Formats: sequence, C-alpha cells, structure tokens
Amino acid sequence: MVNEPPGAPPRRGIRPTRRGRLVLLIGAALVVAAAVLVPLLLLGREEPREEPRLLVIPEGWRASQVYAAADKALRLAPGSTRKAVDRAGLPLPAAAGGNPEGYLFPATYPVDDDTTPESLLRYMVETAAKRFGADHITAGAQRNSVSVYQTVTIASIVQAEADTGSDMDKVARVIYNRLSRDMALQMDSTLNYALKRSTLDTTSDDTRIDSPYNSYARKGLPPTPIGNPGEQAMRAAINPPKGPWLYFVTVGPGDTRFTDSYDEQRTNVEEFNRGRRSATTG
Repeated sequence: MVNEPPGAPPRRGIRPTRRGRLVLLIGAALVVAAAVLVPLLLLGREEPREEPRLLVIPEGWRASQVYAAADKALRLAPGSTRKAVDRAGLPLPAAAGGNPEGYLFPATYPVDDDTTPESLLRYMVETAAKRFGADHITAGAQRNSVSVYQTVTIASIVQAEADTGSDMDKVARVIYNRLSRDMALQMDSTLNYALKRSTLDTTSDDTRIDSPYNSYARKGLPPTPIGNPGEQAMRAAINPPKGPWLYFVTVGPGDTRFTDSYDEQRTNVEEFNRGRRSATTG
C-alpha cells in the first residue's frame, strides 16, 4: 500500500526416486529320476524405496520460509538448510552478494532421502537463473533502465503487494512511476520484510525504523528482493502497463484502488481504515 505524497509525514537432487527392482531368474530343471521341478530362484533383491515427498514453495515466500519448509521436508534439524547456503556454491548474480532471496524459485519439488540441502538450493537457484536470464527478461529490464536483479526485486514487491494479475501490472507501474519521480516507494511490504512479519497494519513508528528496507524513509529500491516472486509478477515487472498511478490501497477483497491524486488516496485510505476498525470491533 502506498499512502503518502513526497515530503508528507508517513501515516500509519532433486531427482526422481529410484525404485528397487526384483530380478527373477526362472530356472526350472527336471530331475529325471524323481521328476521334481526346481523352484524359481530369486536373485538381486533390493529394498524398495519410499515414494518421494513433495516440497511446495508458494510464490512470494521469503527465504526464511523456504529454509524452514526444506528442513521439514528433508527431516533435518531447524536451521540446517540456512547453514547450507554458504557451502552450496549457488550460481547467484554478483549483485546478490551470496544472498539467494528472490532466486529460490517457487515450484513443487520432489525430495527423497538422497536429497541434500545443497542440492535442493542449487536446483532452485539454477531454475530461477534460467527463467530470469531469458532474453525477454533481459530485454524488459533494459527497456525499463534497471538490471535483471533490480527487476527481480521489483517483482518481489509486486508479488507481496498485489492480489490479482491485473493488480500486479498496476503495482509495477506505480513502482516505476515513483522511481522516475525520485519519490520514496512507501511500500508496507518492505517494512514487513524488515520487521520479519506480515500485516496490513502499519504504524507511524514502523515507518521510522532504521533499515535499508524502510521504503518510507529511503528512496529507491531495497537492497535485495523481499521474497521469491513467480513468473506472473516477473511479467508485470518487465512489462507494466502505461498509466499515471502513484498510489494504491486495497480497500477490501478484490477492491484495490489506484490513483495519481493524493486527495483521492486519502479518501480511499480512510475507507480502508474504517473497514479495519469494523473488522476489529466486530
């Protein structure tokens, strides 16, 4: 949600599971004297392996959520996957500084007892690098005068702020419009990332925190993505529609309002606040 005009005070190994195989040798010998049939010989028995477990990574999850889910799927102690990041040799862009946030590609991953945190992380990052390194992504980033890494950062904000595909497109345009005007982004999602939470309620104290992710107090993009975006958010980030919008707020489910008028934004925010108060007292 974008609330304020510039200068205004803030308001509120993956690998398929190998199956054991039974190799049967059928050897029947007729003993002439006794006319006895020799039974079948069972050779090369292996223990059958369990079915693969599925690790589902939803679009928009933060790296911390991915690590926790991976630990659970791999049946490891909490913190194991996070610790594996430094030794996994992840093929990240230089701008990431070794931080895979934004590049843990959302998908469904089958894992088994042979899957390690390192192999899982590498597969996620390699998948993201392949998708985000596509020619149309590079061309879109160049067209918007940002790097691919910055495009992933924009897409992560879009993913966190928007509920629908059409909203994603407009949120992306708001971001570019505010960047081009040297306005602070003022996105609640970046504050939530800094504060390690997810909430619709942002206070004035929140907007004064000392963090590079405080997009109320600092202009420009945050230093890293704030989650792991999906392909729809990336499409919005590389090809946003034309429009003058500078503000938006989701007043209710399916009712996100975009405007370039601060007065209209204030009216929409007041309606949002009334709805929140009613939900709390009701």
